[in-house]
Amino acid sequence: MRPVLNLLLLLAVSLPAAAQEQAAEVIAEAPKSSGSFLMNTVIVVFIVAALILLVVAFVLLKTFNILAKELSNPRPLVAPEPVVSLDYEDWLASERKKPSIINKLLSLRPLEEEKDLIMEHKFDGIAELDNPTPPWFMWLFYGTIVFGVAYFLNYHVFEWGMLQDEEYVVEVQEAEAAKAAYLATAANLIDENSVTVSTEPAVISAGMALFNANCVACHGDKGQGTVGPNLTDEYWLHGGSVNDVFKTIKYGIPEKGMISWEKQMTPKQISEVSNYILSLKGTDPAGAKEPQGEKEG
Repeated sequence: MRPVLNLLLLLAVSLPAAAQEQAAEVIAEAPKSSGSFLMNTVIVVFIVAALILLVVAFVLLKTFNILAKELSNPRPLVAPEPVVSLDYEDWLASERKKPSIINKLLSLRPLEEEKDLIMEHKFDGIAELDNPTPPWFMWLFYGTIVFGVAYFLNYHVFEWGMLQDEEYVVEVQEAEAAKAAYLATAANLIDENSVTVSTEPAVISAGMALFNANCVACHGDKGQGTVGPNLTDEYWLHGGSVNDVFKTIKYGIPEKGMISWEKQMTPKQISEVSNYILSLKGTDPAGAKEPQGEKEG
């Protein structure tokens, strides 16, 4: 066996040298006019061929090595186990497996154990199986009992949680607070086109306070008019509707000395002053200034 191995080793060593000699001969015989491209191609082809032959030689060497070991020290032949013929019951018993997770959760018994579950009484030839209630169902049932006791203690004994009518009252209060907060911010979104007439006492009172703080110098403490026109009669220089009054206060009438209050008052405050001025109509205070402008009903 050793001469064979030596021969293979010699072949593996000599193959690259032979490939190089053949490549040199081909290159020498090739016309010089073919250029370097043909020369490089031939070299690559012979190098690839030499590598393939080297791999084949290595595989053969490995194969012969395994054969040599097997011939020098053969392994004993293992006799196959004899086949035993079983009856159906014995085969079925040998094929039984452990119950699956689903069968365990549902407490399912295999079909071959059905005879052990048959109850004594029968009716019309129909027997009933004594299948137990699945454990998961029993645990669910016990859980509902625990939940019911905890619910009763929480809502009716210790009164930690709110009942439905109490939750309703709290939610209504929260809604009212949210509504008031929204209206407080939405009030400043009004302008001369969206302002509306309001006779609410809170609006009139707030408007009167603003009027006394900012408008008395020109219109009098009761709106009777001094430098500015009388605000208690039916005559108006720039319109007597709530939209016109809001617009006059907001933008002012600079050529007549009426300044713009847009920077000093919010839209909500201008709306309150406008509604207060409309509430002065027909009050006829003492020392009222003569009518100016056009009459509006």
